[in-house]
Amino acid sequence: MNTAVTTLTPTSTRSRSLALGVLATGMLMTVLDGSIVTVAMPAIQSDLGFTPAGLSWVVNAYLIAFGSLLLLAGRLGDLIGRRRMFLAGTGVFTAASLLAGVAASPEVLIAARFLQGVGSAMASAVSLGILVTLFTEPRERARAIAVFSFTGAAGASIGQVLGGILTDALTWNWIFFINLPIGAATVLVALRALPGDRGRSAGGGRTGGVDLLGAPLITAGLMTGIYAVVTIEEYGATSAHTLGLGALSLALLAGFVLRQARAASPLMPLRILRSRSVSGANLVQMLMVAALFSFQVLVALHLQKVLGYGAAETGLAMLPAAAIIGAVSLGVSARLIARFGERAVLLTGLGLLVVMLGLLTRVPVHASYVTDLLPVMLLAAGFGLALPALTSLGMSGAKEEDAGLASGLFNTTQQIGMALGIAVLSTLAAARTESLTEAGRSTAEALTGGYHLAFGVGAGLLVAAFAVALTVLRQPKNGRRAPQEPDRDQDQVQVQDQDQARAAAPVA
Repeated sequence: MNTAVTTLTPTSTRSRSLALGVLATGMLMTVLDGSIVTVAMPAIQSDLGFTPAGLSWVVNAYLIAFGSLLLLAGRLGDLIGRRRMFLAGTGVFTAASLLAGVAASPEVLIAARFLQGVGSAMASAVSLGILVTLFTEPRERARAIAVFSFTGAAGASIGQVLGGILTDALTWNWIFFINLPIGAATVLVALRALPGDRGRSAGGGRTGGVDLLGAPLITAGLMTGIYAVVTIEEYGATSAHTLGLGALSLALLAGFVLRQARAASPLMPLRILRSRSVSGANLVQMLMVAALFSFQVLVALHLQKVLGYGAAETGLAMLPAAAIIGAVSLGVSARLIARFGERAVLLTGLGLLVVMLGLLTRVPVHASYVTDLLPVMLLAAGFGLALPALTSLGMSGAKEEDAGLASGLFNTTQQIGMALGIAVLSTLAAARTESLTEAGRSTAEALTGGYHLAFGVGAGLLVAAFAVALTVLRQPKNGRRAPQEPDRDQDQVQVQDQDQARAAAPVA
């Protein structure tokens, strides 16, 4: 039996553009929700009576659910249909947003945030998989990925601005209520715009069943690992709590890998990791996202805690970075990728980001925004180059029926990188700040010294990402994908021509 995904692909440019808009809107909601809540945290704590330690779970509950379910949701999307998974996830996220908005206790809000993470994982995990089956011609795909990447790259900055405005003008509840009309509209348009796909049978059999043992292993392993990482600041990196959970997570993930090697119908066929494009791109992304936490969050903290900016002012001050990322991602990256290839564009973007973080290590305590920070922020253009190129490379090595899995894997490594960045860089910055304070430095000097250390470590992570991209990643030949063969290295795989892809529609 042919088990490839049956897809009814919209052929008109308008219908595919509408589908891309739906996917980008879903991504924007997910990214916005991850950042919009951060500026409202003080108001949430005051209103609901969170303890300082408990307040972190407004973010952690979302991250744990989102990061641990992406891989499972991506594979289930391949099996039961990616459109169905996207619609269900958007519906869960929207309903959970309503629950979060009306929450009157810390427990209800944390539960709602966990459910938001579940819905986000379901929708986000399959978005890239839908996109790469819609846009099969290399130049079109590059443009579509540029649009999709822009929404993710700029969403965090937009969320900071919007969160500050809504919290100051209305109440914190509206950072969740705003999701309701957006989510409802996304579902309604998605019903019409997204291609219908039957997926593969989830009812059993050698090729179509769900790995019932692998699913809890990977979910528990990722959930335990992310929980260990996000609580490092509370318990310490070398505490029994952190080391014990880390060991448990590694054991569960090792068990998952062994299970996948032996299962008749694996949740994550290990062949996907034989692709240099897939494995290399995911490693580069993890390092890059971890490093850029120091820019996204610590620059904002510098503006607030050292320079005295308010929440809305901080969001507005970060907008130039979002604007340059958007301009480069939407207006330049696709053309550069078409001319020079994904690998060259990725290396250029990473190089710019290394310079950006390197310069941030020299920002003075009482910096001038116009002369010291703004010019450096414009180097964030490197992210607008790197992310679309990296996304193309990360999806290029997966065959069509594994597109949901590859999408889920790519999003999973992004979340792991974010969690590692938050845990490691914030811990290093805090420790450096504490030591400088004990040495008699002023609060502003101590904070700035901590941020400088985090920026330096982030630059080192980006250098490592550059080295991996240079040595591991290879340029896909002609940007084309061909069907994989079970016993061949996926690095030899190329993309089919558009007419071949349509002609290869599977027969049940």
